[in-house]
Amino acid sequence: MKIRSLTINTSTEVIVKIVREVLTLFKAEIVGQAGEADYAQLSVVNRQSGCEPPSVMTEILLFALDGSCERFEFSSDGAADEVPRAAVHRAIKRNVYAFFRTRFQLPPAPWGILHGVRPTKIVHRWLRSGMTPEAVIARLQADYDCSVGKAQLITEVAVRQLPFLAHSDVRRVSIYVGIPFCLSRCFYCSFPSNLLPGREKLRAFMDVLARDLAAAAEDVRALGLTVESIYIGGGTPTSLPNDFFAEMLKMVYNAFYGPTIVEFTVEAGRPDSMSAEKIAAMKAYAVTRVSVNPQSMQAETLRRIGRHHTPEDIVRMVHEIRAAFDVHINMDVILGLPGETAEDVACTVAQVTALAPDDITLHALALKRGSNLRLKMETEHVELPSDAETQRMSAVAVRAVEEAGYRPYYLYRQGYMSGDLENVGYARAGAESIYNIQIMEEHQTIIGIGGAATTKVLGVRSGRMHSVFHAKDLVTYLRDIDIYIEKRRALLRAEYEEETP
Repeated sequence: MKIRSLTINTSTEVIVKIVREVLTLFKAEIVGQAGEADYAQLSVVNRQSGCEPPSVMTEILLFALDGSCERFEFSSDGAADEVPRAAVHRAIKRNVYAFFRTRFQLPPAPWGILHGVRPTKIVHRWLRSGMTPEAVIARLQADYDCSVGKAQLITEVAVRQLPFLAHSDVRRVSIYVGIPFCLSRCFYCSFPSNLLPGREKLRAFMDVLARDLAAAAEDVRALGLTVESIYIGGGTPTSLPNDFFAEMLKMVYNAFYGPTIVEFTVEAGRPDSMSAEKIAAMKAYAVTRVSVNPQSMQAETLRRIGRHHTPEDIVRMVHEIRAAFDVHINMDVILGLPGETAEDVACTVAQVTALAPDDITLHALALKRGSNLRLKMETEHVELPSDAETQRMSAVAVRAVEEAGYRPYYLYRQGYMSGDLENVGYARAGAESIYNIQIMEEHQTIIGIGGAATTKVLGVRSGRMHSVFHAKDLVTYLRDIDIYIEKRRALLRAEYEEETP
């Protein structure tokens, strides 16, 4: 659906944003006056009541190309336990959502108007207030037009997380180390990573990383913080040559490893980055969890998305890691890859579950602006599976992993997700990743080190989470490392440093 112009009776950024979110949800595009269009204008007028909790009446005018106009009115109420401003925003969104469903007879969206990366945070807030899981599920449907399936899913995830979050301590932190290199760039990827450079530039990166690690370790010591988990991600950390990989692991181990560590994860990614020497290094430095990311077990799909390995290579990689040491293995699968069907996904998940990983993450393809896939869709007419087919993929994948004994334990969403789906981690009982739970629910400070890393600090004093970011591009990170170290240190001290009398 194409509309030439959109008008809203406010320029408030957040209201413009939520109206546009609904347009994106229903694939309604604002094309401008010069573009071909189905309608001339969509006008949204919101009127808020003065009562508490607030109520919003939204008048929507839809102008045809011949100048004729259709008029609609929708009204939604806030809830007594909502922050008034949030109630108004939710009411506006419900009204615009109701307009599109009513006028164009569109089916309900699986997530309704529930938007954002961490929908489980709403569930946790309600559970803390004393609501039962059954009441939470009912309210998600009533307030957010969420389908019963998605409401049950996020409530199940949140309830499963409760024992892990109950042990949270404001001075217990996790460490993220970013290794921003890959052997090649996958078709769908928009992550800030670099193709693996030569040894001279790698040496420069390792020297800067050593300074970054040492500074963060000193901050942890000086502020009396306890490290619970370590996560080495990227990029693909195992893309480093054998000697650099072992050196990197040793530096991280020496900086942070100790008796309080309950989880030490390395993203190993893909088999063309793995070697016996790297497996030995992970064993030597007490890694407890390795992430292996096949994305698909279909040979043609791997070739299509720019992977330089086969499904058989994935199988061999898992067997070699398991034979070398006792470690939890996570495997990732992407739903919605170009050229695939639900039958392809069923075949992939069957092969993945046959390898008996401890943790399987089902990702829905997120079509990002920075990816080669987005570019090729515009220039070479590469097509993705339809939303209906992607939802079929999800149904067969979820059924297969649950029948194999895995249960959902963390969930997050991204923009532009195929099929209006979500990313869900499924694990065997006792194999849940603590780091994944903590970073998704934002119950813990995460100290970021390395290329493109982010530090997120709990608002111990300020009451809200704050973030600082390392540069995404390698040249800037190497050049300005002292600036990033000081920004991170200042943020940690602002929240954690003891006040002197």
